[in-house]
Amino acid sequence: MKWTHPEGFEADDDATRVDVDVVHGFLSTSYWAPGIPREVVARSIAGSLNVGVFTADGAMVAFARAVTDRATFAWIADVFVVPEQRGHGLGKFVVATLLEHPELQGVRRVMLGTEDAHELYRRHGFTELAADGRMMGIRRDPADIYGRP
Repeated sequence: MKWTHPEGFEADDDATRVDVDVVHGFLSTSYWAPGIPREVVARSIAGSLNVGVFTADGAMVAFARAVTDRATFAWIADVFVVPEQRGHGLGKFVVATLLEHPELQGVRRVMLGTEDAHELYRRHGFTELAADGRMMGIRRDPADIYGRP
């Protein structure tokens, strides 16, 4: 599927258009995946529902993915806009297109983690989860997994 942004950017869910080098370049310096190996990024893209945002000349400038069974659960991950293209509303655009994707309609639980983009996600209906003891997880330091960058 393709979506058009008012400023001429295009969102596309075609995984073959995802520029793994752009995704790896961003993630490997992010706070949530520093030092992540390129092959891990490539595997994560292959196993996910992806949305890339592209300029008119085809350069990828934003990305988001959902780890999902496409029926009951989705985890939104690796959302970013390259620094040179910020200020066009592409963060809102890529999240909206991913959440509007037909394969996520009817999914009853959509989750994500963020340290710095709460307002972006609140605009799309996300709220902080109650500390009711039902949600659990394991969070490992990327440096312990991938080594120090």
